Amino acid sequence: GAIDDYNKAIEINPQDAATYYNRGNAKRRSGDYQGAIADYSKAIEINPQLALAYNNRGLLKDDLKDHQGAIADFNMAIEINPQLALPYTNRGLAKDALGDYQGAIADHTKAIEINPQLSTVYYNRGLAKRKSGDDQGAIADYSKAIEINPQYALAYNNRGVAKGIGFSDEKGACDDFKKAASLGNEYRINWLNSEEGAWCRNMR
Repeated sequence: GAIDDYNKAIEINPQDAATYYNRGNAKRRSGDYQGAIADYSKAIEINPQLALAYNNRGLLKDDLKDHQGAIADFNMAIEINPQLALPYTNRGLAKDALGDYQGAIADHTKAIEINPQLSTVYYNRGLAKRKSGDDQGAIADYSKAIEINPQYALAYNNRGVAKGIGFSDEKGACDDFKKAASLGNEYRINWLNSEEGAWCRNMR
């Protein structure tokens, strides 16, 4: 497979940063996080200007709950290439995980300034706004995510939660939950078929 091909390429040219980076991506997809981190680190050692290697290594550190280590990698990616939106929103998610919701919102906002077409960034900012108690702002961000990607089941789901909790808008919440279910959100499909979701299932 792909990893074997990269192994061969590295044997032929052990100083090609891009090959380590690509093999790191393949290992990440296969679930070998430690192997991927090692490959990203090797890519960075060969080419310290590889912003995306820092970004992707940061993602893995974040997944492994090393949020501070992740933030350090995202900082490096941003320093190397301040025009990349992804390291900002990824750093925002790491800050969010540490409870720094205002810092998270600021990072997601910066990512949106760079690329206003990334639906996931609005969704991520909506999560942070919701946690900071700004339900109105969260709904606006989820709505923007849905506008960019009308198939965004999770954004419908979370917008429904914010409508229900923040504004007790049961009809609005239920409509969003049904839409999330129709788009394949398994949690909402199961919920709508349960006793807990009966109120919404029966709402016209």
